[in-house]
Amino acid sequence: MNAPLAQRRPLSLDGLRAFEAVARRLSFSAAAEELFLTQSAISRQIKSLETELGATLFNRGTRRVELTAAGDALRQAVVPALDRIDRSVRQIRVARGRRHVNVSTFASFASLWLLPRLQGFQQRHPDIDIRISANDQLADMDDPDVDLLLRYDRPQSVPAHAERLFEEVLAPVISPGLHWQTQSGSQPPLRRAEDLAAHALLEEDDHRPSSAWLSWRHWLQQHGAAQVEPRRWIFLNYTHQQVQGALAGQGVALARLPLVHDLLARGELVEPFGPAGRLPGGGSYWLIPLPGVRLRPELQAFIDWVRDQGALTRGALGQTAD
Repeated sequence: MNAPLAQRRPLSLDGLRAFEAVARRLSFSAAAEELFLTQSAISRQIKSLETELGATLFNRGTRRVELTAAGDALRQAVVPALDRIDRSVRQIRVARGRRHVNVSTFASFASLWLLPRLQGFQQRHPDIDIRISANDQLADMDDPDVDLLLRYDRPQSVPAHAERLFEEVLAPVISPGLHWQTQSGSQPPLRRAEDLAAHALLEEDDHRPSSAWLSWRHWLQQHGAAQVEPRRWIFLNYTHQQVQGALAGQGVALARLPLVHDLLARGELVEPFGPAGRLPGGGSYWLIPLPGVRLRPELQAFIDWVRDQGALTRGALGQTAD
């Protein structure tokens, strides 16, 4: 049986902004101050909304305001919807001004790969603004604030339209100072995997099962030294922190070679075991345009530039294109 017409009638949106403010602040007066309205105006909007819904949204006490079950259900729907609307409005307003590209990537990729190269793009396109959102959480594929994702993942976990930039390779790296000390004898040598027992190992502190193949334990196992225990562990949250620790001479980092090969080429880091210490990481780095985004000229220019830079990284690592 069809629902009564009153239950299917679309809700007027006029009071939702007032409702969201009261639900967030749990105060009619604070919401009124935030929205530059009088408290009576906020009360009228909430009352009208409750009448339309046929449900009470707030329990109004003498000293406090509380959401009812109906109010909490509406809050869970309204807050993300208004947030999406506000972000879309910001994007439209920005689009009327300077040309721009919004990129979402993870912090270590932004720090070690993207930012050191970005000046080259800006020199060629000084009129294009780049907004980089560095977040380890994958952005929604319909996020209005994002044009392009630059991500690391396994092939089975990325969308079909993702473009592989280059493959992961892991390699132990140390500072030139520590390398000289191991060569001169003032520090224990680093010739075999077993020699790591005399050194500090910088480890990314990521306990997800999918990250196990990026760990020192996996590397040691693959190099026949599964039982090795280092002199000490230094656990860090992010890959770029491992690299910073290695640059500072604090120990041996298991680095992601695509992100540090420039540092190796400039002599700022050293591979103590040479190419024999390298290990495929199991994943790849991807360029993922969001499917609903219009391919504006500035976005196409940035995508082409990322592809070119990815090809240079592949070449430096001896990898071939798909």
